[in-house]
Amino acid sequence: MNAGDDVLPMRRALDQAVHALGLSDPNPRVGCVLVNSLGDEIGKGHTQRIGGPHAEIMALRDAQARGHMTPGATAYVTLEPCSHFGRTGPCCDALIAAGVRRVVASISDPNPQVGGRGFARFRAAGIEVEVGPGADESRELNIGFFSRMLRQTPWVRLKMAASLDGKTALNNGASQWITSELARADGHAWRARAGAILTGIGTVLDDNPRLDVRLVNQQRDARTQPALVVVDSRLETPLDANLFITGRPLYIYAAARNAEKEAALAARGATVVYLPGRAPGTEGKVDLKAMLADLARHEVNELHVEAGHKLNGSLLREGLVDDLLVYLAPKMLGQGRDMAMFGPLTGLDKAIQLEFKSSATIGPDMRIVARIAGRDRF
Repeated sequence: MNAGDDVLPMRRALDQAVHALGLSDPNPRVGCVLVNSLGDEIGKGHTQRIGGPHAEIMALRDAQARGHMTPGATAYVTLEPCSHFGRTGPCCDALIAAGVRRVVASISDPNPQVGGRGFARFRAAGIEVEVGPGADESRELNIGFFSRMLRQTPWVRLKMAASLDGKTALNNGASQWITSELARADGHAWRARAGAILTGIGTVLDDNPRLDVRLVNQQRDARTQPALVVVDSRLETPLDANLFITGRPLYIYAAARNAEKEAALAARGATVVYLPGRAPGTEGKVDLKAMLADLARHEVNELHVEAGHKLNGSLLREGLVDDLLVYLAPKMLGQGRDMAMFGPLTGLDKAIQLEFKSSATIGPDMRIVARIAGRDRF
């Protein structure tokens, strides 16, 4: 088959993978399309909730439900099919049993303990394997999964809403609302794709936010909400804060012990983790790098940050941010609170270098996605 013939089926498989956004975590977002020898699509599917069937199984089930035979088919998969027993059985075994003659995958599994083994099993069974079509898009769709597998840390996306002159609030703290309702709903869609949402105690005390996903058109109960993470060095989180949602995982990272408050927070369903800073100047503060490593152990792929200028500045200063998600409103506030507090820099060559990834108008506002330069080269 000509390599050009693989483009459209893989495009459809990538479209399927998008349906797994906000659904499959902590598993990767994967799509699969089955095509018969005539080039006709006979089955498609995407990875379901954790513990549920993967994309390949969904596609095989779809083909069966539509009355199609799978022997001799080509499977287009956006990530190397798994070859190990995890929460489900190996997908490569299911494809081999279904009689596929060819597997086209976008990219290999980034888990160094399993990557390449699925392809080896196919080749051992006499199945032709092609790797590469759609690799960049599949990796970007799963940038958090790749980050956790290869860097042992989540992909950190820092969201900020500001006026055109870069103010996130007035001097008195008033910030609701600088951007439009459409921009806020768009922000919730970005929340929905994350494994966890991070904020600081300052935001909790000032705004008493819920920090859940509710403004996008999808059914979500507490069980399917992203986990919530609070940096709260002195355990000041009020016990009646809006962030307590029964059933939603809540992690509070602290630097100073308070057994009584910890017990009270635990009674509300929170998990308190003590990670005091050890480096000079970080005494009494949470070790943010260690916190990210701990969240990776909790299988958080993407971490969505909505915090104040102090925590934003700390994350940027320590080099822990990967993407900036910025909403700019067509207004100017003059004096007020900045997006992030770090510096002062001693020269322009010390500036944090960014790469613009995308821009779009969302209602009256502008959405910009910028990446720390070179951050995705791992």
